[in-house]
Amino acid sequence: ITTPLGEVIRDDEGMRLEFVRTFPDPIERVWSAVTDPDELAVWFGSWRGDPSTGTIEVCAIEGDGTFQPAEIVQCEKPRAVSIVLPSPDGPWPLSVALSEADGVTTMVFAHRLAEPYDATSVGPGWHYYMDRLAAVVSGNTMPEGTDWPLYEPLGALYPLPA
Repeated sequence: ITTPLGEVIRDDEGMRLEFVRTFPDPIERVWSAVTDPDELAVWFGSWRGDPSTGTIEVCAIEGDGTFQPAEIVQCEKPRAVSIVLPSPDGPWPLSVALSEADGVTTMVFAHRLAEPYDATSVGPGWHYYMDRLAAVVSGNTMPEGTDWPLYEPLGALYPLPA
């Protein structure tokens, strides 16, 4: 695995796990991979519903096939989307911010962490999904579900900041 690690960052709002990825693609291409239900289903999971209501239903690839309600906090096409996903550990506030310069799109993905701020399991998980997203955007080979064990050892690389 050669893609950049995420980083656990302490800020005024607490802790967040953040991944920065760059794509040699227009911002609209990356936006589509992050928000289009058909493309999102390939790398992360499905969603259904009417986003204009502020709530959609999401079913992650790793789940049991059940759709769960998710709150849309922000959606500013093609620059920013923030949602809150349900999880067994409580709400997962997630955000994607996109910017483009000279034909290169930079994506900042953040997962706001709740106490006890442990990123040793979610860090490798999001790393896996970021690699799957990159494969969708670029048209490269997708990491398969059987590749997940390759990501698990990355947990030790996601310690809390000092």
